Amino acid sequence: MGLPDHHLTEGEQRIRTFHPHWKRLVIPFLALVLIIAGSSAAIFLMPAFEYDSYARIAVAVLAVGLLTVWSFAPYLQWKNTSYVLTSHRLTISTGVLNKSNDDIPMSKVNTVSADQTLVERMFGSGTLNVESAGEQGHITLRDIPRIQEVRAELFRALDDAADGDP
Repeated sequence: MGLPDHHLTEGEQRIRTFHPHWKRLVIPFLALVLIIAGSSAAIFLMPAFEYDSYARIAVAVLAVGLLTVWSFAPYLQWKNTSYVLTSHRLTISTGVLNKSNDDIPMSKVNTVSADQTLVERMFGSGTLNVESAGEQGHITLRDIPRIQEVRAELFRALDDAADGDP
């Protein structure tokens, strides 16, 4: 979820909550399929010899390790990265074991821009650049789904914050 409702301030309304685009999971999914197929083939097609059971166990352990590094960990990173746009701020929450939350108050945002490559345009995703007057100054959010909708909602929230009507 990224930002629980009990962390919202008085009068603050959640506009949108989202994760990075699902295309980040394509390579981990392909790795999952290839590792399972390769390890299954190695285990079942392994010729019988004196220590074949140890070899099968070694292949299984190697497959689990590769699945953890190349599929499970990227999925957890994707699942535990969330962006929350509220009437008062943009919150970026990342981390699996160690959690990191960055808040950008709407009153501090100076510039918002969106970039899309050809492939990102086909997927409807893109990169959102937010410049603020805060300490970090510039934040780049990659693989934002429905980038144009998010950008429009961010502009609406900025206009409402500037008018004093969140």
